[in-house]
Amino acid sequence: MQAHPSSVLSGCRAGRPQLVCRASAHRDAGQNEARLSQAPQQQQAKRRGVSVPQAVAVGPTRGVSFQDQRGGSKLAVQTDEPTIEFSDIADPYRDNPPARKTKVVCTIGPTSCDRESLFRLADSGMSVVRLNMSHGDHASHKLVVDLVREYNALGRNNLAIMLDTKGPEVRSGDLVAPLQLATGDKVVFTIVEGADGTDNRIGVNYDDFVNDASVGDMLLVDGGISSFEITAVHCTVVDGGTMSSRRHLNIRGKSANLPAITDRDWADIKFGIEVGVDYYALSFVRDAAVIYELKNYLAKQGLTGTSAIGVLAKIESADSVEHLEEILDAVDGAMVARGDLGAELPVEEVPYWQSKIVQGCRRRGKPCIVATNMLESMINNPTPTRAEVSDIAIAVREGADAVMLSGETAYGRFPFKSLDTMTTVARRTEMSQLRYHGTRRYGSQEAPPIEWIVPPTRRMSGLADQGLAEMFAYHAVTMANTLKTSLVVFSRKGNMPALISHYRPDYPIYCFTENELVQRRMALYHSVVAIYMRFSEQAEVTFDRAITELKDRNYLEGGQLVAIVQSGRQPIWRTTSTHAIQVRAVPKDVVAEESDADDVYPVDEQWAGP
Repeated sequence: MQAHPSSVLSGCRAGRPQLVCRASAHRDAGQNEARLSQAPQQQQAKRRGVSVPQAVAVGPTRGVSFQDQRGGSKLAVQTDEPTIEFSDIADPYRDNPPARKTKVVCTIGPTSCDRESLFRLADSGMSVVRLNMSHGDHASHKLVVDLVREYNALGRNNLAIMLDTKGPEVRSGDLVAPLQLATGDKVVFTIVEGADGTDNRIGVNYDDFVNDASVGDMLLVDGGISSFEITAVHCTVVDGGTMSSRRHLNIRGKSANLPAITDRDWADIKFGIEVGVDYYALSFVRDAAVIYELKNYLAKQGLTGTSAIGVLAKIESADSVEHLEEILDAVDGAMVARGDLGAELPVEEVPYWQSKIVQGCRRRGKPCIVATNMLESMINNPTPTRAEVSDIAIAVREGADAVMLSGETAYGRFPFKSLDTMTTVARRTEMSQLRYHGTRRYGSQEAPPIEWIVPPTRRMSGLADQGLAEMFAYHAVTMANTLKTSLVVFSRKGNMPALISHYRPDYPIYCFTENELVQRRMALYHSVVAIYMRFSEQAEVTFDRAITELKDRNYLEGGQLVAIVQSGRQPIWRTTSTHAIQVRAVPKDVVAEESDADDVYPVDEQWAGP
């Protein structure tokens, strides 16, 4: 059929997406452009937060050919100009793309601490609010906590709060004026009071600094912005720059002999208990002893079980990597704090330790955050560097539960663009893994070895309860992935959602819980969407209410399959501790019949043109 190059094809058939195709001739270029619009599918994809796969040119033809991305009929418009044929990439997830599973931690600061900005970040994909105790006071952080509580009460999303302690820091003293240092200049760092930069003498706030330093050591300022080589009586500038007051100092390869939890940190920890934070991120953890010290303190305050505050270790010192395994055994999760880690260790070792920390947490089923410099350039620029985009993708591929924004959202010029970039890159990376590399899990595609699941002391009686729960979580994920469906879990303590998250399902885990503390805690876990709901005494009533809630939130649609998981040592609706999974179809919405069928035309039977 012949048509004018500017002709328009439109029409609709009941139950099928509407197609609008345009072909316009460009005389100067001698080429045609074709546009394909599928409004219903795009709206559905937009609601789920994913982009619709685009058609790809495969070669010139004498016409414009369009293929319905849902497998519908093929349409063609013949023109007199050379054209491009479009075909869809084979993609098993195109009709049911999963939502983003990697969580995003945002640091709240002057740029984002007001109600409008914080709510906008939360609506745009922020999962965890980070309170950086190195800046601000308790009053300002309390205002942020109140805003988070207000937002959570609206039911729009679920935010957790993480309090990041300042930790012990070695800093330079106050200077009368910044020093301009060039390579080869001589500088003296001293613990003697009164050193204010005069005669290139700079004070240090750490009395044991002279004992920790040795001849030949490399002293770094702010992680390497400037560096000095320590000699017998002074330091020689290696990389010059401007030296100002109160700069962070560290010696490469050495950790300061300071207590991991300072008096100020203890005050901040008590503040966190008062306002009800969900996680502590403990800075400069050197070994597991400090983790147990903090956990014992929290236990004395009655914060145990589901009311406990999760303790995350920030791995950022030379000592912490030496004791990595024992630290990961003790904590509830970890953060790869690459800034100080790259200052205390050679920078080329940071990627190795990042992978080791992430996989160590994955193996233990504990959440891991990759942090520092992820979108550093976007503090001042509206677009990221390509290296930063790759950095986010690598963290997602390695299986990190969350990635973190620091200065980008705390005081940067483009906090919302930074978050949008982070979420978009994470989602695109997840989709590429599903399409081209299969599902990523720790180890092989086989069930986890028994030594990962049950400690040797518990293997005498066969698979213990813990082992059964692990096996069930693994096979529940396998079943859901095969069906390409989400998992719905009902939990009072959060154990089963955390186990299922460990095996990284393709689609989200919807965790319904009666415990608001568990709901907020789950905000950090990969793939988990936690929803508060009171349970009924009848299981089926609770299941129906949960599915209705998911439909109301546009997480599920009528006709989709969903896997409902029941598990745990203390059953909610069962008399014995058994594990069960059922698959049911989401009820379809009742659609009113079309009163005037004559006004509905099949897409290939009604033409509209000039």
